[in-house]
This record gives sequence, C-alpha cells and structure tokens, in this order.
Amino acid sequence: MSVIRQDDLIDSIADALQFISYYHPVDFIQAMEKAYNKEESQAAKDAIAQILINSRMCAQGHRPICQDTGIVTVFARVGMNVQWDAEMSVTDMINEGVRRAYLNSDNLLRASILADPDGARSNTRDNTPAVIHYELVPGDRVDVDVAAKGGGSEAKSKFAMLNPSDSVVDWILSVVPTMGAGWCPPGMLGVGIGGTAEKAMLLAKQALMEPIDIHELQARGAGNRAEELRLELFDKINRLGIGAQGLGGLTTVMDVKVMDYPTHAANKPVALIPNCAATRHVHFSLDGSGPAELVPPSLEDWPDVSWEPGDSVRRINLDTVTPADVESWQPGDTLLLSGKMLTGRDAAHKKMVDMLANDEPLPVDLKGRFIYYVGPVDPVADEVVGPAGPTTATRMDKFTRTMLAETGLQGMIGKAERGPAAIDAIREFSAVYLMAVGGAAYLVSKAIKAAEVVAFEELGMEAIYEFTVEDMPVTVAVDCRGESVHQTGPAQWRQRIEEQQLELK
Repeated sequence: MSVIRQDDLIDSIADALQFISYYHPVDFIQAMEKAYNKEESQAAKDAIAQILINSRMCAQGHRPICQDTGIVTVFARVGMNVQWDAEMSVTDMINEGVRRAYLNSDNLLRASILADPDGARSNTRDNTPAVIHYELVPGDRVDVDVAAKGGGSEAKSKFAMLNPSDSVVDWILSVVPTMGAGWCPPGMLGVGIGGTAEKAMLLAKQALMEPIDIHELQARGAGNRAEELRLELFDKINRLGIGAQGLGGLTTVMDVKVMDYPTHAANKPVALIPNCAATRHVHFSLDGSGPAELVPPSLEDWPDVSWEPGDSVRRINLDTVTPADVESWQPGDTLLLSGKMLTGRDAAHKKMVDMLANDEPLPVDLKGRFIYYVGPVDPVADEVVGPAGPTTATRMDKFTRTMLAETGLQGMIGKAERGPAAIDAIREFSAVYLMAVGGAAYLVSKAIKAAEVVAFEELGMEAIYEFTVEDMPVTVAVDCRGESVHQTGPAQWRQRIEEQQLELK
C-alpha cells in the first residue's frame, strides 16, 4: 500500500503541463526529422523546418510551442491499494495543478477554456476545468497521462456509426481530405473502433498518448488486426498528398494509432481524432515517494535544421502596400511582412459584424489593413508578446464577405485553407489570404517587435491588438484571383505520388 500526498499530485500535474508546453516528445522530434529528410515538396519541407526550429527554440527558452496551449485531458489509472493523504478530491487536486501551471508567471500559458459553452462563453481565466478520465486498477500506484490538446486539431475530430460490413479504411480515407489543414499536419491520427459511441471516442483519444513507432511496426510486421489497420492507413493517407500544413507533400501523418473494444453485433462505431504538430503529452507515476520527476530531452535530440526564405522572397511593407502590390502576388509566394497589422479572431469578428449590422462605428479602421487571426500568449520578462502563431482561418469564413465589403480590409493571415464562400469573397473584392505556419508560434513571435491592445480588451486573448512586425514569414495561400494553394498543392502531389507508385510496379 502507498500513500499519495495531495501536494505531490498537484505539483506533478503542474510540472507536467509546464513540461509539455515547451518540450516535444523525443519520438515526435525524430519522426519530424525523418519527414523533413524525406520530403520533396519545398513548401512542405520549409514548413517542417520552421516547426523543428520552433521546437528547439521553445526547449531552450521554456516558452510554449504553440499559442494554443490546449484543453487539458488527463487519464488517471488509480491503484486500488492506494490511500490518499489529502483534503481535496482527486479531481480538485488535478484542477489545482492545472491552475498553477497556467498561471505560472515564469511561463504563462494561454487560458482558452470557456464556461457556459452555448451561452456567455466566459473565460475561466485559469484553463480549468480539465477533462479527466479515471480507471481503478490493481496495485499501489497512480499512473497518469497528461495532454494539452489544441482546439484546431480537436475541431477536426470525426465519428461514424458504420454498418458491421462497412470498411473502416474506406471511411477514414473519405473523411481525412475533408479535415483540411486546420489540424496542422503532419501529426498523428488516433482511431477508436468498437464499444459504444462514447467509448470509441475515448479509445481514439487514448491512442494518441502512445509514442510514434510506425517505422518499428513496418520493420517487424503486423501481429493483429489493429496493427494491420495502422500500416494500411499510414500508407494510404500519406498517398493523399495533403502534406505539411496542407500545402502538398509526402508526409501527412507520422503515425496512425488504433485501439479497439468489443461492440454490439449491430454496430461498428469508429472515431478519428488528430494530434497536431504541437503534440503535447507526458506520462508519470506516483508511488508515495514524492512528486514525479520528468526528464527533459537533450538539445542534441533536435536535428540541425535551418530555414532561409530564399532568393525569391518578397519583402512587404504593410504600412505602404497597395492593391496593385497585392495583385502581383502569386499563390505560393513567400513574403516577409514588416510594419503594422491588426489581430482578431472569432469573438472579435463576431463583435465587429454585430456592430456593422447595427450601424455602429468600429473601434479600429480596417481600410487597407491586414488582420492576423491570432490569440497570443501573454508576455513574460522582456517579451512584447508571447508565442503568437495563427489560428484556423476557416472559422472566420462566415465573417469574411461582410468584413471585406464593409470595412475595406485588404488581407487576412491565418493557418490552413479557406472555404468556398471565403474564396469567392476574396476574389470579388481583390483581397488576399496569407498563411503562417501553425506549430511555429514562438518563432513567429520573434518577428513581433511591438504589441498593443487597441479594442475589446475584455475579450482577453481574443482582444484586437496592433502588432508591429519585422520580416514575419508568410505564404500567399489564396491570391486576389481566388487561386488556393491548399487546393492546387495536394492535387499536384497526389498525382505525383500516384505516378511514382505506377513506376514502381
């Protein structure tokens, strides 16, 4: 029998969340290095390079890998012989650990959790509560998996209740292209099969706690149906050509994890949950001897990767850019942005559109400006802003036509693709959409030289800022004629991969 002290669990949760905010798992780093070395698409290779450089910078600077520091998910396996030296419930202890981690003044983490999700959607300010799953198991220890799951990847989760004779592989291959790039590939896919609807989703999430080991599985071969599915899906998904950040390329997934559970004869529930390029999870155990000790990776675990924008890069002054300049930009062009830009994401766009509908003046003049879809982490020490990578642009699609038509907005910056309605509006108003790399938030923040909240301060991280940037790297993702690299890139690489496969036969 072991006695687990209250402070040991609280401290372990807090330490784990700080740890995973700036350390990628070593298996992820190694898998990304393999993807980088293998990649033939220059756009995808550049994106992977930025992710790896960002990862190493975060490990050195102890700052978040991504500005979206996630919703906390905990899997706790509690030994039945464990006793607790505690006044709080285990759930309250875990949430206290979350609170301390996210409010740590040395490395502030972004509070993204909103209470009353279909009502006031008010920020809890400390990222609590966590989503906690318990299992009582034999033994006298507590085993804990802690993850911080980004909203962009979680939003792309899929579920289906298939017929027993339906193909799991066919269903997954049909839905992965519909997920777009908002989940920030390359990453992992967790697949849960069986049980009931909620059990399948839980299995898919649990599967993402496992290390990346697909190459070891390829070497030894499958030993059961779940492993057969992993190998088949890994191969066929990567043949889709979606690639890093959805730009087209050879690596879309670095691993596929499959967990299953017995199910009713009439059912085949299947869940699919992606992990993004900011995958964050760690395991620890408590046996009564004190808080968990987490061993950081060595800086030697990161590959020596550099990224340079190349000779064809265009340097753009946002303070003087004109519509004629924008018309000259081509899909796939690399731009380095300098000057002033505004920020705004879901809540700010909703407020502005409501104000326009009520003929109220906006608190900022958007005419000729560029708006960056971002909710940054608060700064620490001498930072002007914390990690500030892009959020998923498709969530702003519903606002795009109004914003372009009624404000004179010239350009937007985000991550992933735009939908048909947004592309139509971009084409009609000769605007432009630029893409920054998701999963490179700390690297992006180094280009931000000044930051000031200029509107909607009450929205916290969703307030409107004015950033002054210097050489912020972006890619022209949708040009003023409506051509999207997220459509052309994957299509080209899917065809190229098919041709390579035919040559091998």
